[in-house]
Amino acid sequence: MDSGLFQTLMRNQYGTQRLLVAQRWQQLLASLSAETETRKVQLVNQFFATQVRYRTDQLLYKQQDYWATPLETLGQGLGDCEDYAIAKYASLRMLGIADNKLRLIYVKAQIGGPRSREFQAHMVLGYYPTPSSQPMILDSLTSAILPAAKRTDLYPVFSFNSEGLWTATSTHSVADPRARLSRWHSVLKKMEQQGVRW
Repeated sequence: MDSGLFQTLMRNQYGTQRLLVAQRWQQLLASLSAETETRKVQLVNQFFATQVRYRTDQLLYKQQDYWATPLETLGQGLGDCEDYAIAKYASLRMLGIADNKLRLIYVKAQIGGPRSREFQAHMVLGYYPTPSSQPMILDSLTSAILPAAKRTDLYPVFSFNSEGLWTATSTHSVADPRARLSRWHSVLKKMEQQGVRW
């Protein structure tokens, strides 16, 4: 990570108060370097649960769907489900967690209770402790990290990371996510320009 560039952009675009949050984020990442993966996942999830409040893209960006970088999410202290997932993904990648252990998962989320027939589009981050394990779900709507089997309200549609794109039932990547997901390609490029690299 280019801390100097990130902090300069944060201060110039969002002011000194938000710069302090960005510095706390960078300090957290530095303090977690020797921790276990499980601890890294827990503390990154906790950080974003306490430092970012949920806000729709329509209210924040006057757009139906906008994928924010960690700089934008931390700068505003606001974001929607994709923004939380992207910020957590970037944080965990910077902490050395391999790409094959992380996937952004696009799901249909059941709302209104277990008998409801109402669903809405939603994104979560999946952490796979081992190649054969079910993912642990990091969700912007709850601070609890639960195995996918316990999240019966979520129905996966597809998942992706920097290496691949998977359909809900596939175990092998079906495409290059940068070619198929223009928003993902754009946010990766923008993160790099803002100093977020791993």
